[in-house]
Order: sequence, then C-alpha cells, then structure tokens
Amino acid sequence: MKERILFEREMGTGSLILVNAANPCREAPASGLTEVGGPGSGVQMERRAAILLEELMERLRGWTGIAPVSGWRSLEEQREIWEESMRTKGAEFTRKFVAAPGCSEHHTGLAIDLGERREEIDFICPDFPAGGLCGRFSQMAARYGFVLRYPAGKEAVTGIAHEPWHFRYVGVPHALIMEERGLVLEEYLELLRLHPWGKDPLYCRTQGMEAAVSFLPAGPGGTARLSQREDSPCSISGNNRDGFIITQWNGRLLRRQLEAGRGCAAG
Repeated sequence: MKERILFEREMGTGSLILVNAANPCREAPASGLTEVGGPGSGVQMERRAAILLEELMERLRGWTGIAPVSGWRSLEEQREIWEESMRTKGAEFTRKFVAAPGCSEHHTGLAIDLGERREEIDFICPDFPAGGLCGRFSQMAARYGFVLRYPAGKEAVTGIAHEPWHFRYVGVPHALIMEERGLVLEEYLELLRLHPWGKDPLYCRTQGMEAAVSFLPAGPGGTARLSQREDSPCSISGNNRDGFIITQWNGRLLRRQLEAGRGCAAG
C-alpha cells in the first residue's frame, strides 16, 4: 500500500472542481494554458482540455464551421464583461448569462464558449444550433470529456440560464456518466457522495472504459489521507468544496489512455 496526503489547496484543482456563485474559483489552471482554434484565435484553455478539444475538432473538421469565442478569462476580464453587460443589457440579463467575477468557470481554463462560424458572433450569447456541425459536436463531446454545462431545464440547479454554447471539460468517464444519467456537475458531485472511497464506488463500463469513482471527504484542516495499492492507478480531482473525487483505472485501460495522450495525472 502507498499513502498520500491531499492538502486543502488541492481541493481547488482538477477537472471536476465546481465553480459557481457559491463556490468561487481558488486556483489558476494547474498545467498551463494553450491556444485553441488555430494560431491567433486568442482563446486559451487548460492544456489537457485543449488537447482533447483539438482531437474532437480534428475528427469533425470542426473549426471549419465552429469558432472559439471565449476560453480562459482573468478576474479582470470577467469583471469588465460583468460591468459592461450590466450597463448595456441590464441586471436581469447579466445575472442569467454572466457569472460574477471570481465565480466563472472561465477562470479555470476548463470551459469554452463556441459559436457557429459567421461574420459577426455575439460574445455573450453566440449562436450554437442543435443541428449541423454544431449538433454533431454536441453529440460527440462526452466521448472527449466535455459536457454541456448549462442545459435547459437545469436552471434551478446551476443558477445559469440555458447556454447551448458553453462546454466544460470534466474528463472521461465523468462526462459519459453525466450524459447517460442526464446530470449536471452539481448533481453528479452530489451523486458521488453516495459512493464513499473504500466502500462503495460508482462503477463505469462505457465504450471499453473501466473505472471506479469514489468521493473522499476532507477532514479537519481540509486534508485527506489516501491509501491505495501500488498497482492501482488513479486520478484525483478536488471538488472545490469539501473533498476529492478519486477515479481508479483498470491497468490495461491506463496504458491505452497514456498512449492516446489521456494520461492519469491529477484531475
């Protein structure tokens, strides 16, 4: 057995962190930022999310008809967007479609707004139709670890209006589980509380993937102690609230993931 201590600062890192009005972003992207959508786009994402997005776009030839609109945002940029929207569109619109500074998923580098490629694209509410190339992207997104973050009918849970253009990287198998069960991130993290580490993991076998997902609550001081077998590879993400999500991988699957560039790093 090997043992690892997870510290409070790690609770704000990883692909499953919850960022919303009640849970502000704690950390900058852990593994740097990479431009997506071609040189000069100016749109950046966390490195691993960017790699998977580009893989999906290459498969679809997506950038021919889809444009990257907004990825990572600094606190200052989000504040400017919030204040400009308040001035020009009013408080009701802004609270529906713009997160308050510090509470936006765009601070993480894990979220991206996409729009149908056209001469003029609305920065706040870009068109992203359900059919055509945009529709095919939405259908394929979960296989590459992305979910539609703010679907219709979940406004009371997410606190944000339906945004068909806003996608969030959570990784596989989580995106596949969320899509299959019709869950948004808030609901998925609550579901995982029913699957405590070392007792009753949530098993997933989808498209050849085998994983066991568990919740490890943080103890006093925000730390947690993780003990596992040496031959049991896993990924770890904080939830940005009160604990950690542990995803254990089948060893054979892990090798395939590493070869495909989807390695089992923290998060």
